[in-house]
Amino acid sequence: MYLQAKRLFKLALSPVLMLLSLFSTGAWAEQAERWQTNMAPGITEVGHQIYDLHMWVFYICVVTGIVVFGVMFYSVFAYRKERHQEPATFHENTRVEIAWTIVPFLVLLFMAVPATKTLIEIYDTDDADLDILITGYQWKWKYEYINPNGDNISFFSNLLTDGAEIANTEDKGSNYLLEVDEPVVIPVNKKVRFLVTANDVLHAWWVPALAVKRDAIPGFINEAWTKATETGVFRGQCAELCGRNHGFMPIVVNVVEEPQYEAWLGEKQAAAAEIKELMAKDFSLEELVERGKSVYTSSCAACHGANGEGGVGKAIAGSPIATGAMKEHTARVVDGVPGTAMPAFGSQLNEVDLAAVITYQRNAFGNNMGDMLQPVDIYKFKKGQ
Repeated sequence: MYLQAKRLFKLALSPVLMLLSLFSTGAWAEQAERWQTNMAPGITEVGHQIYDLHMWVFYICVVTGIVVFGVMFYSVFAYRKERHQEPATFHENTRVEIAWTIVPFLVLLFMAVPATKTLIEIYDTDDADLDILITGYQWKWKYEYINPNGDNISFFSNLLTDGAEIANTEDKGSNYLLEVDEPVVIPVNKKVRFLVTANDVLHAWWVPALAVKRDAIPGFINEAWTKATETGVFRGQCAELCGRNHGFMPIVVNVVEEPQYEAWLGEKQAAAAEIKELMAKDFSLEELVERGKSVYTSSCAACHGANGEGGVGKAIAGSPIATGAMKEHTARVVDGVPGTAMPAFGSQLNEVDLAAVITYQRNAFGNNMGDMLQPVDIYKFKKGQ
C-alpha cells in the first residue's frame, strides 16, 4: 500500500516540478530560445501586445492545469477504495454546480477583455502614413506603393537562393530560401497599411517580426498594418499552401530611417520614369537579347530550364511556339495558358521586358529566328491592335 501511494505521489508531483524548473532564473527564456517553442514579441507595439496576451492566457492555462490535476490526484489518493469503502456522492449539488459555472466564466472574462482590446488594435488600419498593395503570384510577390500625388511604383520580389543550394550540390546559406532580389522597404516609426490580395490561388503574407499575417485571396483585398519601432532586415514566408513552389515564396522587409527610405523611393521613381522613356525607343536585336537574358533567368528559367531544356514547363529550345508565328508566341507569354502552370506575364512584366524576353527566347538556345519585338509592339498587342 505504501509503495503504491509513494508511486502515485511521484506521478502527481513530477509535472509540477517540471513547470517550476522552467520558471527558474533564465531557464524559461533559454529553453524557449533553444526549442523555439514560444512566440517572439517582434518589433511593433501590437506584436508586444499579442505576446503579452499569449503569455497571460498561457499562465492562466498553467494555473488551471495545476489546480485541476492537483485536485484530481489528491482525490485519487485521499479517497481511494482502501480508505473509504463507500465513496462520497454529491450529485446535483447546487453549490458545486454554481462554482464550476461561475469560475470558468470569470476565467474566460479575464482572457476576453485583453483579447478584445488587442484585436481592436490589430484591425485598426486607419490613419496610415503609407499604403502598399501586395499581390501573391505562383510563386512570387508583387508590391505596389500607392502614391496619391503621382504615379505608383511597383516591382516583383523573387526568390534569390541559388539553385545549387536547393539541389543540395552546395552548402546551404544562413538565409536559405529566405532571400529575395527585391525586398520591401518601409520607414521606421511610420504606420504602413498593407492591402493583400492574390492573382491566382490562395497565398498568405506573413512576417512574424512585424506582427502581420493576412490571407491573399483572389478577388478580395484584406487589410493589415504595422509600425516598426526598430530598423533592420526582417524575413517571412507565404503561409498558405499554394502549389509545388509554396516554399519558394520568401518575404524580406527592410525597415530603414526615413531619409534612407526617401532615397530608395526616389531611385524607384527614377527607374519607373526610365521605363517610360524606353517605351518610345527602338532597340537593336543585341540590346533586346542582352536584356531578355536577365529577364528569362529571373522569371522563366525555374520552369523552362536555364538552357531552355524544359522542366516543369516545356522546352524553349526548338519549341514550335518560340520558332513559330510571333503573334502566337506573344500571346503565350502575355496571356499565359489558363489551367496550367504557365502564368500570364502581361501583368507581371513591363512592355520593355516582355519584348526583350520574347526576342531572347526566339534567338537563344539554337532557335536563331533573327526577328524581334519592340516595346511598342507589346503595347499595341495589349490594346488589341
